[in-house]
Amino acid sequence: MTPDIGAAFRALHQPGTPFILANAWDRGSAKMLAALGAQAIGTSSAAHAFTLGRPDMGHVTRDEALAHAQELISAVDLPVSGDFENGFGEAPETCAETVKLSFEVGLAGISIEDTALPDAAPYPRDLTIDRIRAAAAAARALPRDFVLCARADGVMNGQYDLPEAIARIQAYEQAGADCVYIPLPPNFDDIAKICAAVSVPVNVLVAGPFTQHDRAAFAQAGAARLSLGSALARATHRVIFDAAQEMFGAGEFTRLGHSISGDQVDSYLA
Repeated sequence: MTPDIGAAFRALHQPGTPFILANAWDRGSAKMLAALGAQAIGTSSAAHAFTLGRPDMGHVTRDEALAHAQELISAVDLPVSGDFENGFGEAPETCAETVKLSFEVGLAGISIEDTALPDAAPYPRDLTIDRIRAAAAAARALPRDFVLCARADGVMNGQYDLPEAIARIQAYEQAGADCVYIPLPPNFDDIAKICAAVSVPVNVLVAGPFTQHDRAAFAQAGAARLSLGSALARATHRVIFDAAQEMFGAGEFTRLGHSISGDQVDSYLA
């Protein structure tokens, strides 16, 4: 890994040639994803919360998120990006401080959303632009490169429409964001519209109905980065749920026979 992990991470962001930001939730999942071909690792706020026995949306502190990020960074020789919710505070100064602390623990970048957690309501547009401007200024003042991704989450949360989301990411670009992100727009065709609306790389969340499309389709739409969010972690919870239903219901264990061998897992973690 190059000493400038931020530059290495930035170089992966090529519109029309999207890389997969593989969101992990512990050292083991990060190491396994890296061994299987991931080019970069992302934290997932939801998946991290699940490991702590907590729900998603504002239930993890900044100190906990930073410590968790350090665990993943120490496990892999890849750039790691932090899913840092709303920057852990409303004030632009707090977002700037989060950028600085993220750099200090070794992250290659972070994402900051516009949701006033723990509620689903968004921050007013003017405030969220100020927050991204402060975070971007802090990122540019660092001694190495750092990729700031600015998120407009109101469409996913049912708080505003796609035109408002596009207006926000356009403003985020002007405020200095390196990458922008509208999770789960209404339709797949909207991805191309989002990518055409800005000149910076666009992240796309591969979850829900978007899992029915392949990487080539995302590339054609102009995406630069494909993140998994908590989708992979929730897939493991699906296995737990289905096996538990079988075990504690019918008293059967057939779903446990679908796992891969311990030797395989060991080979990826070695």
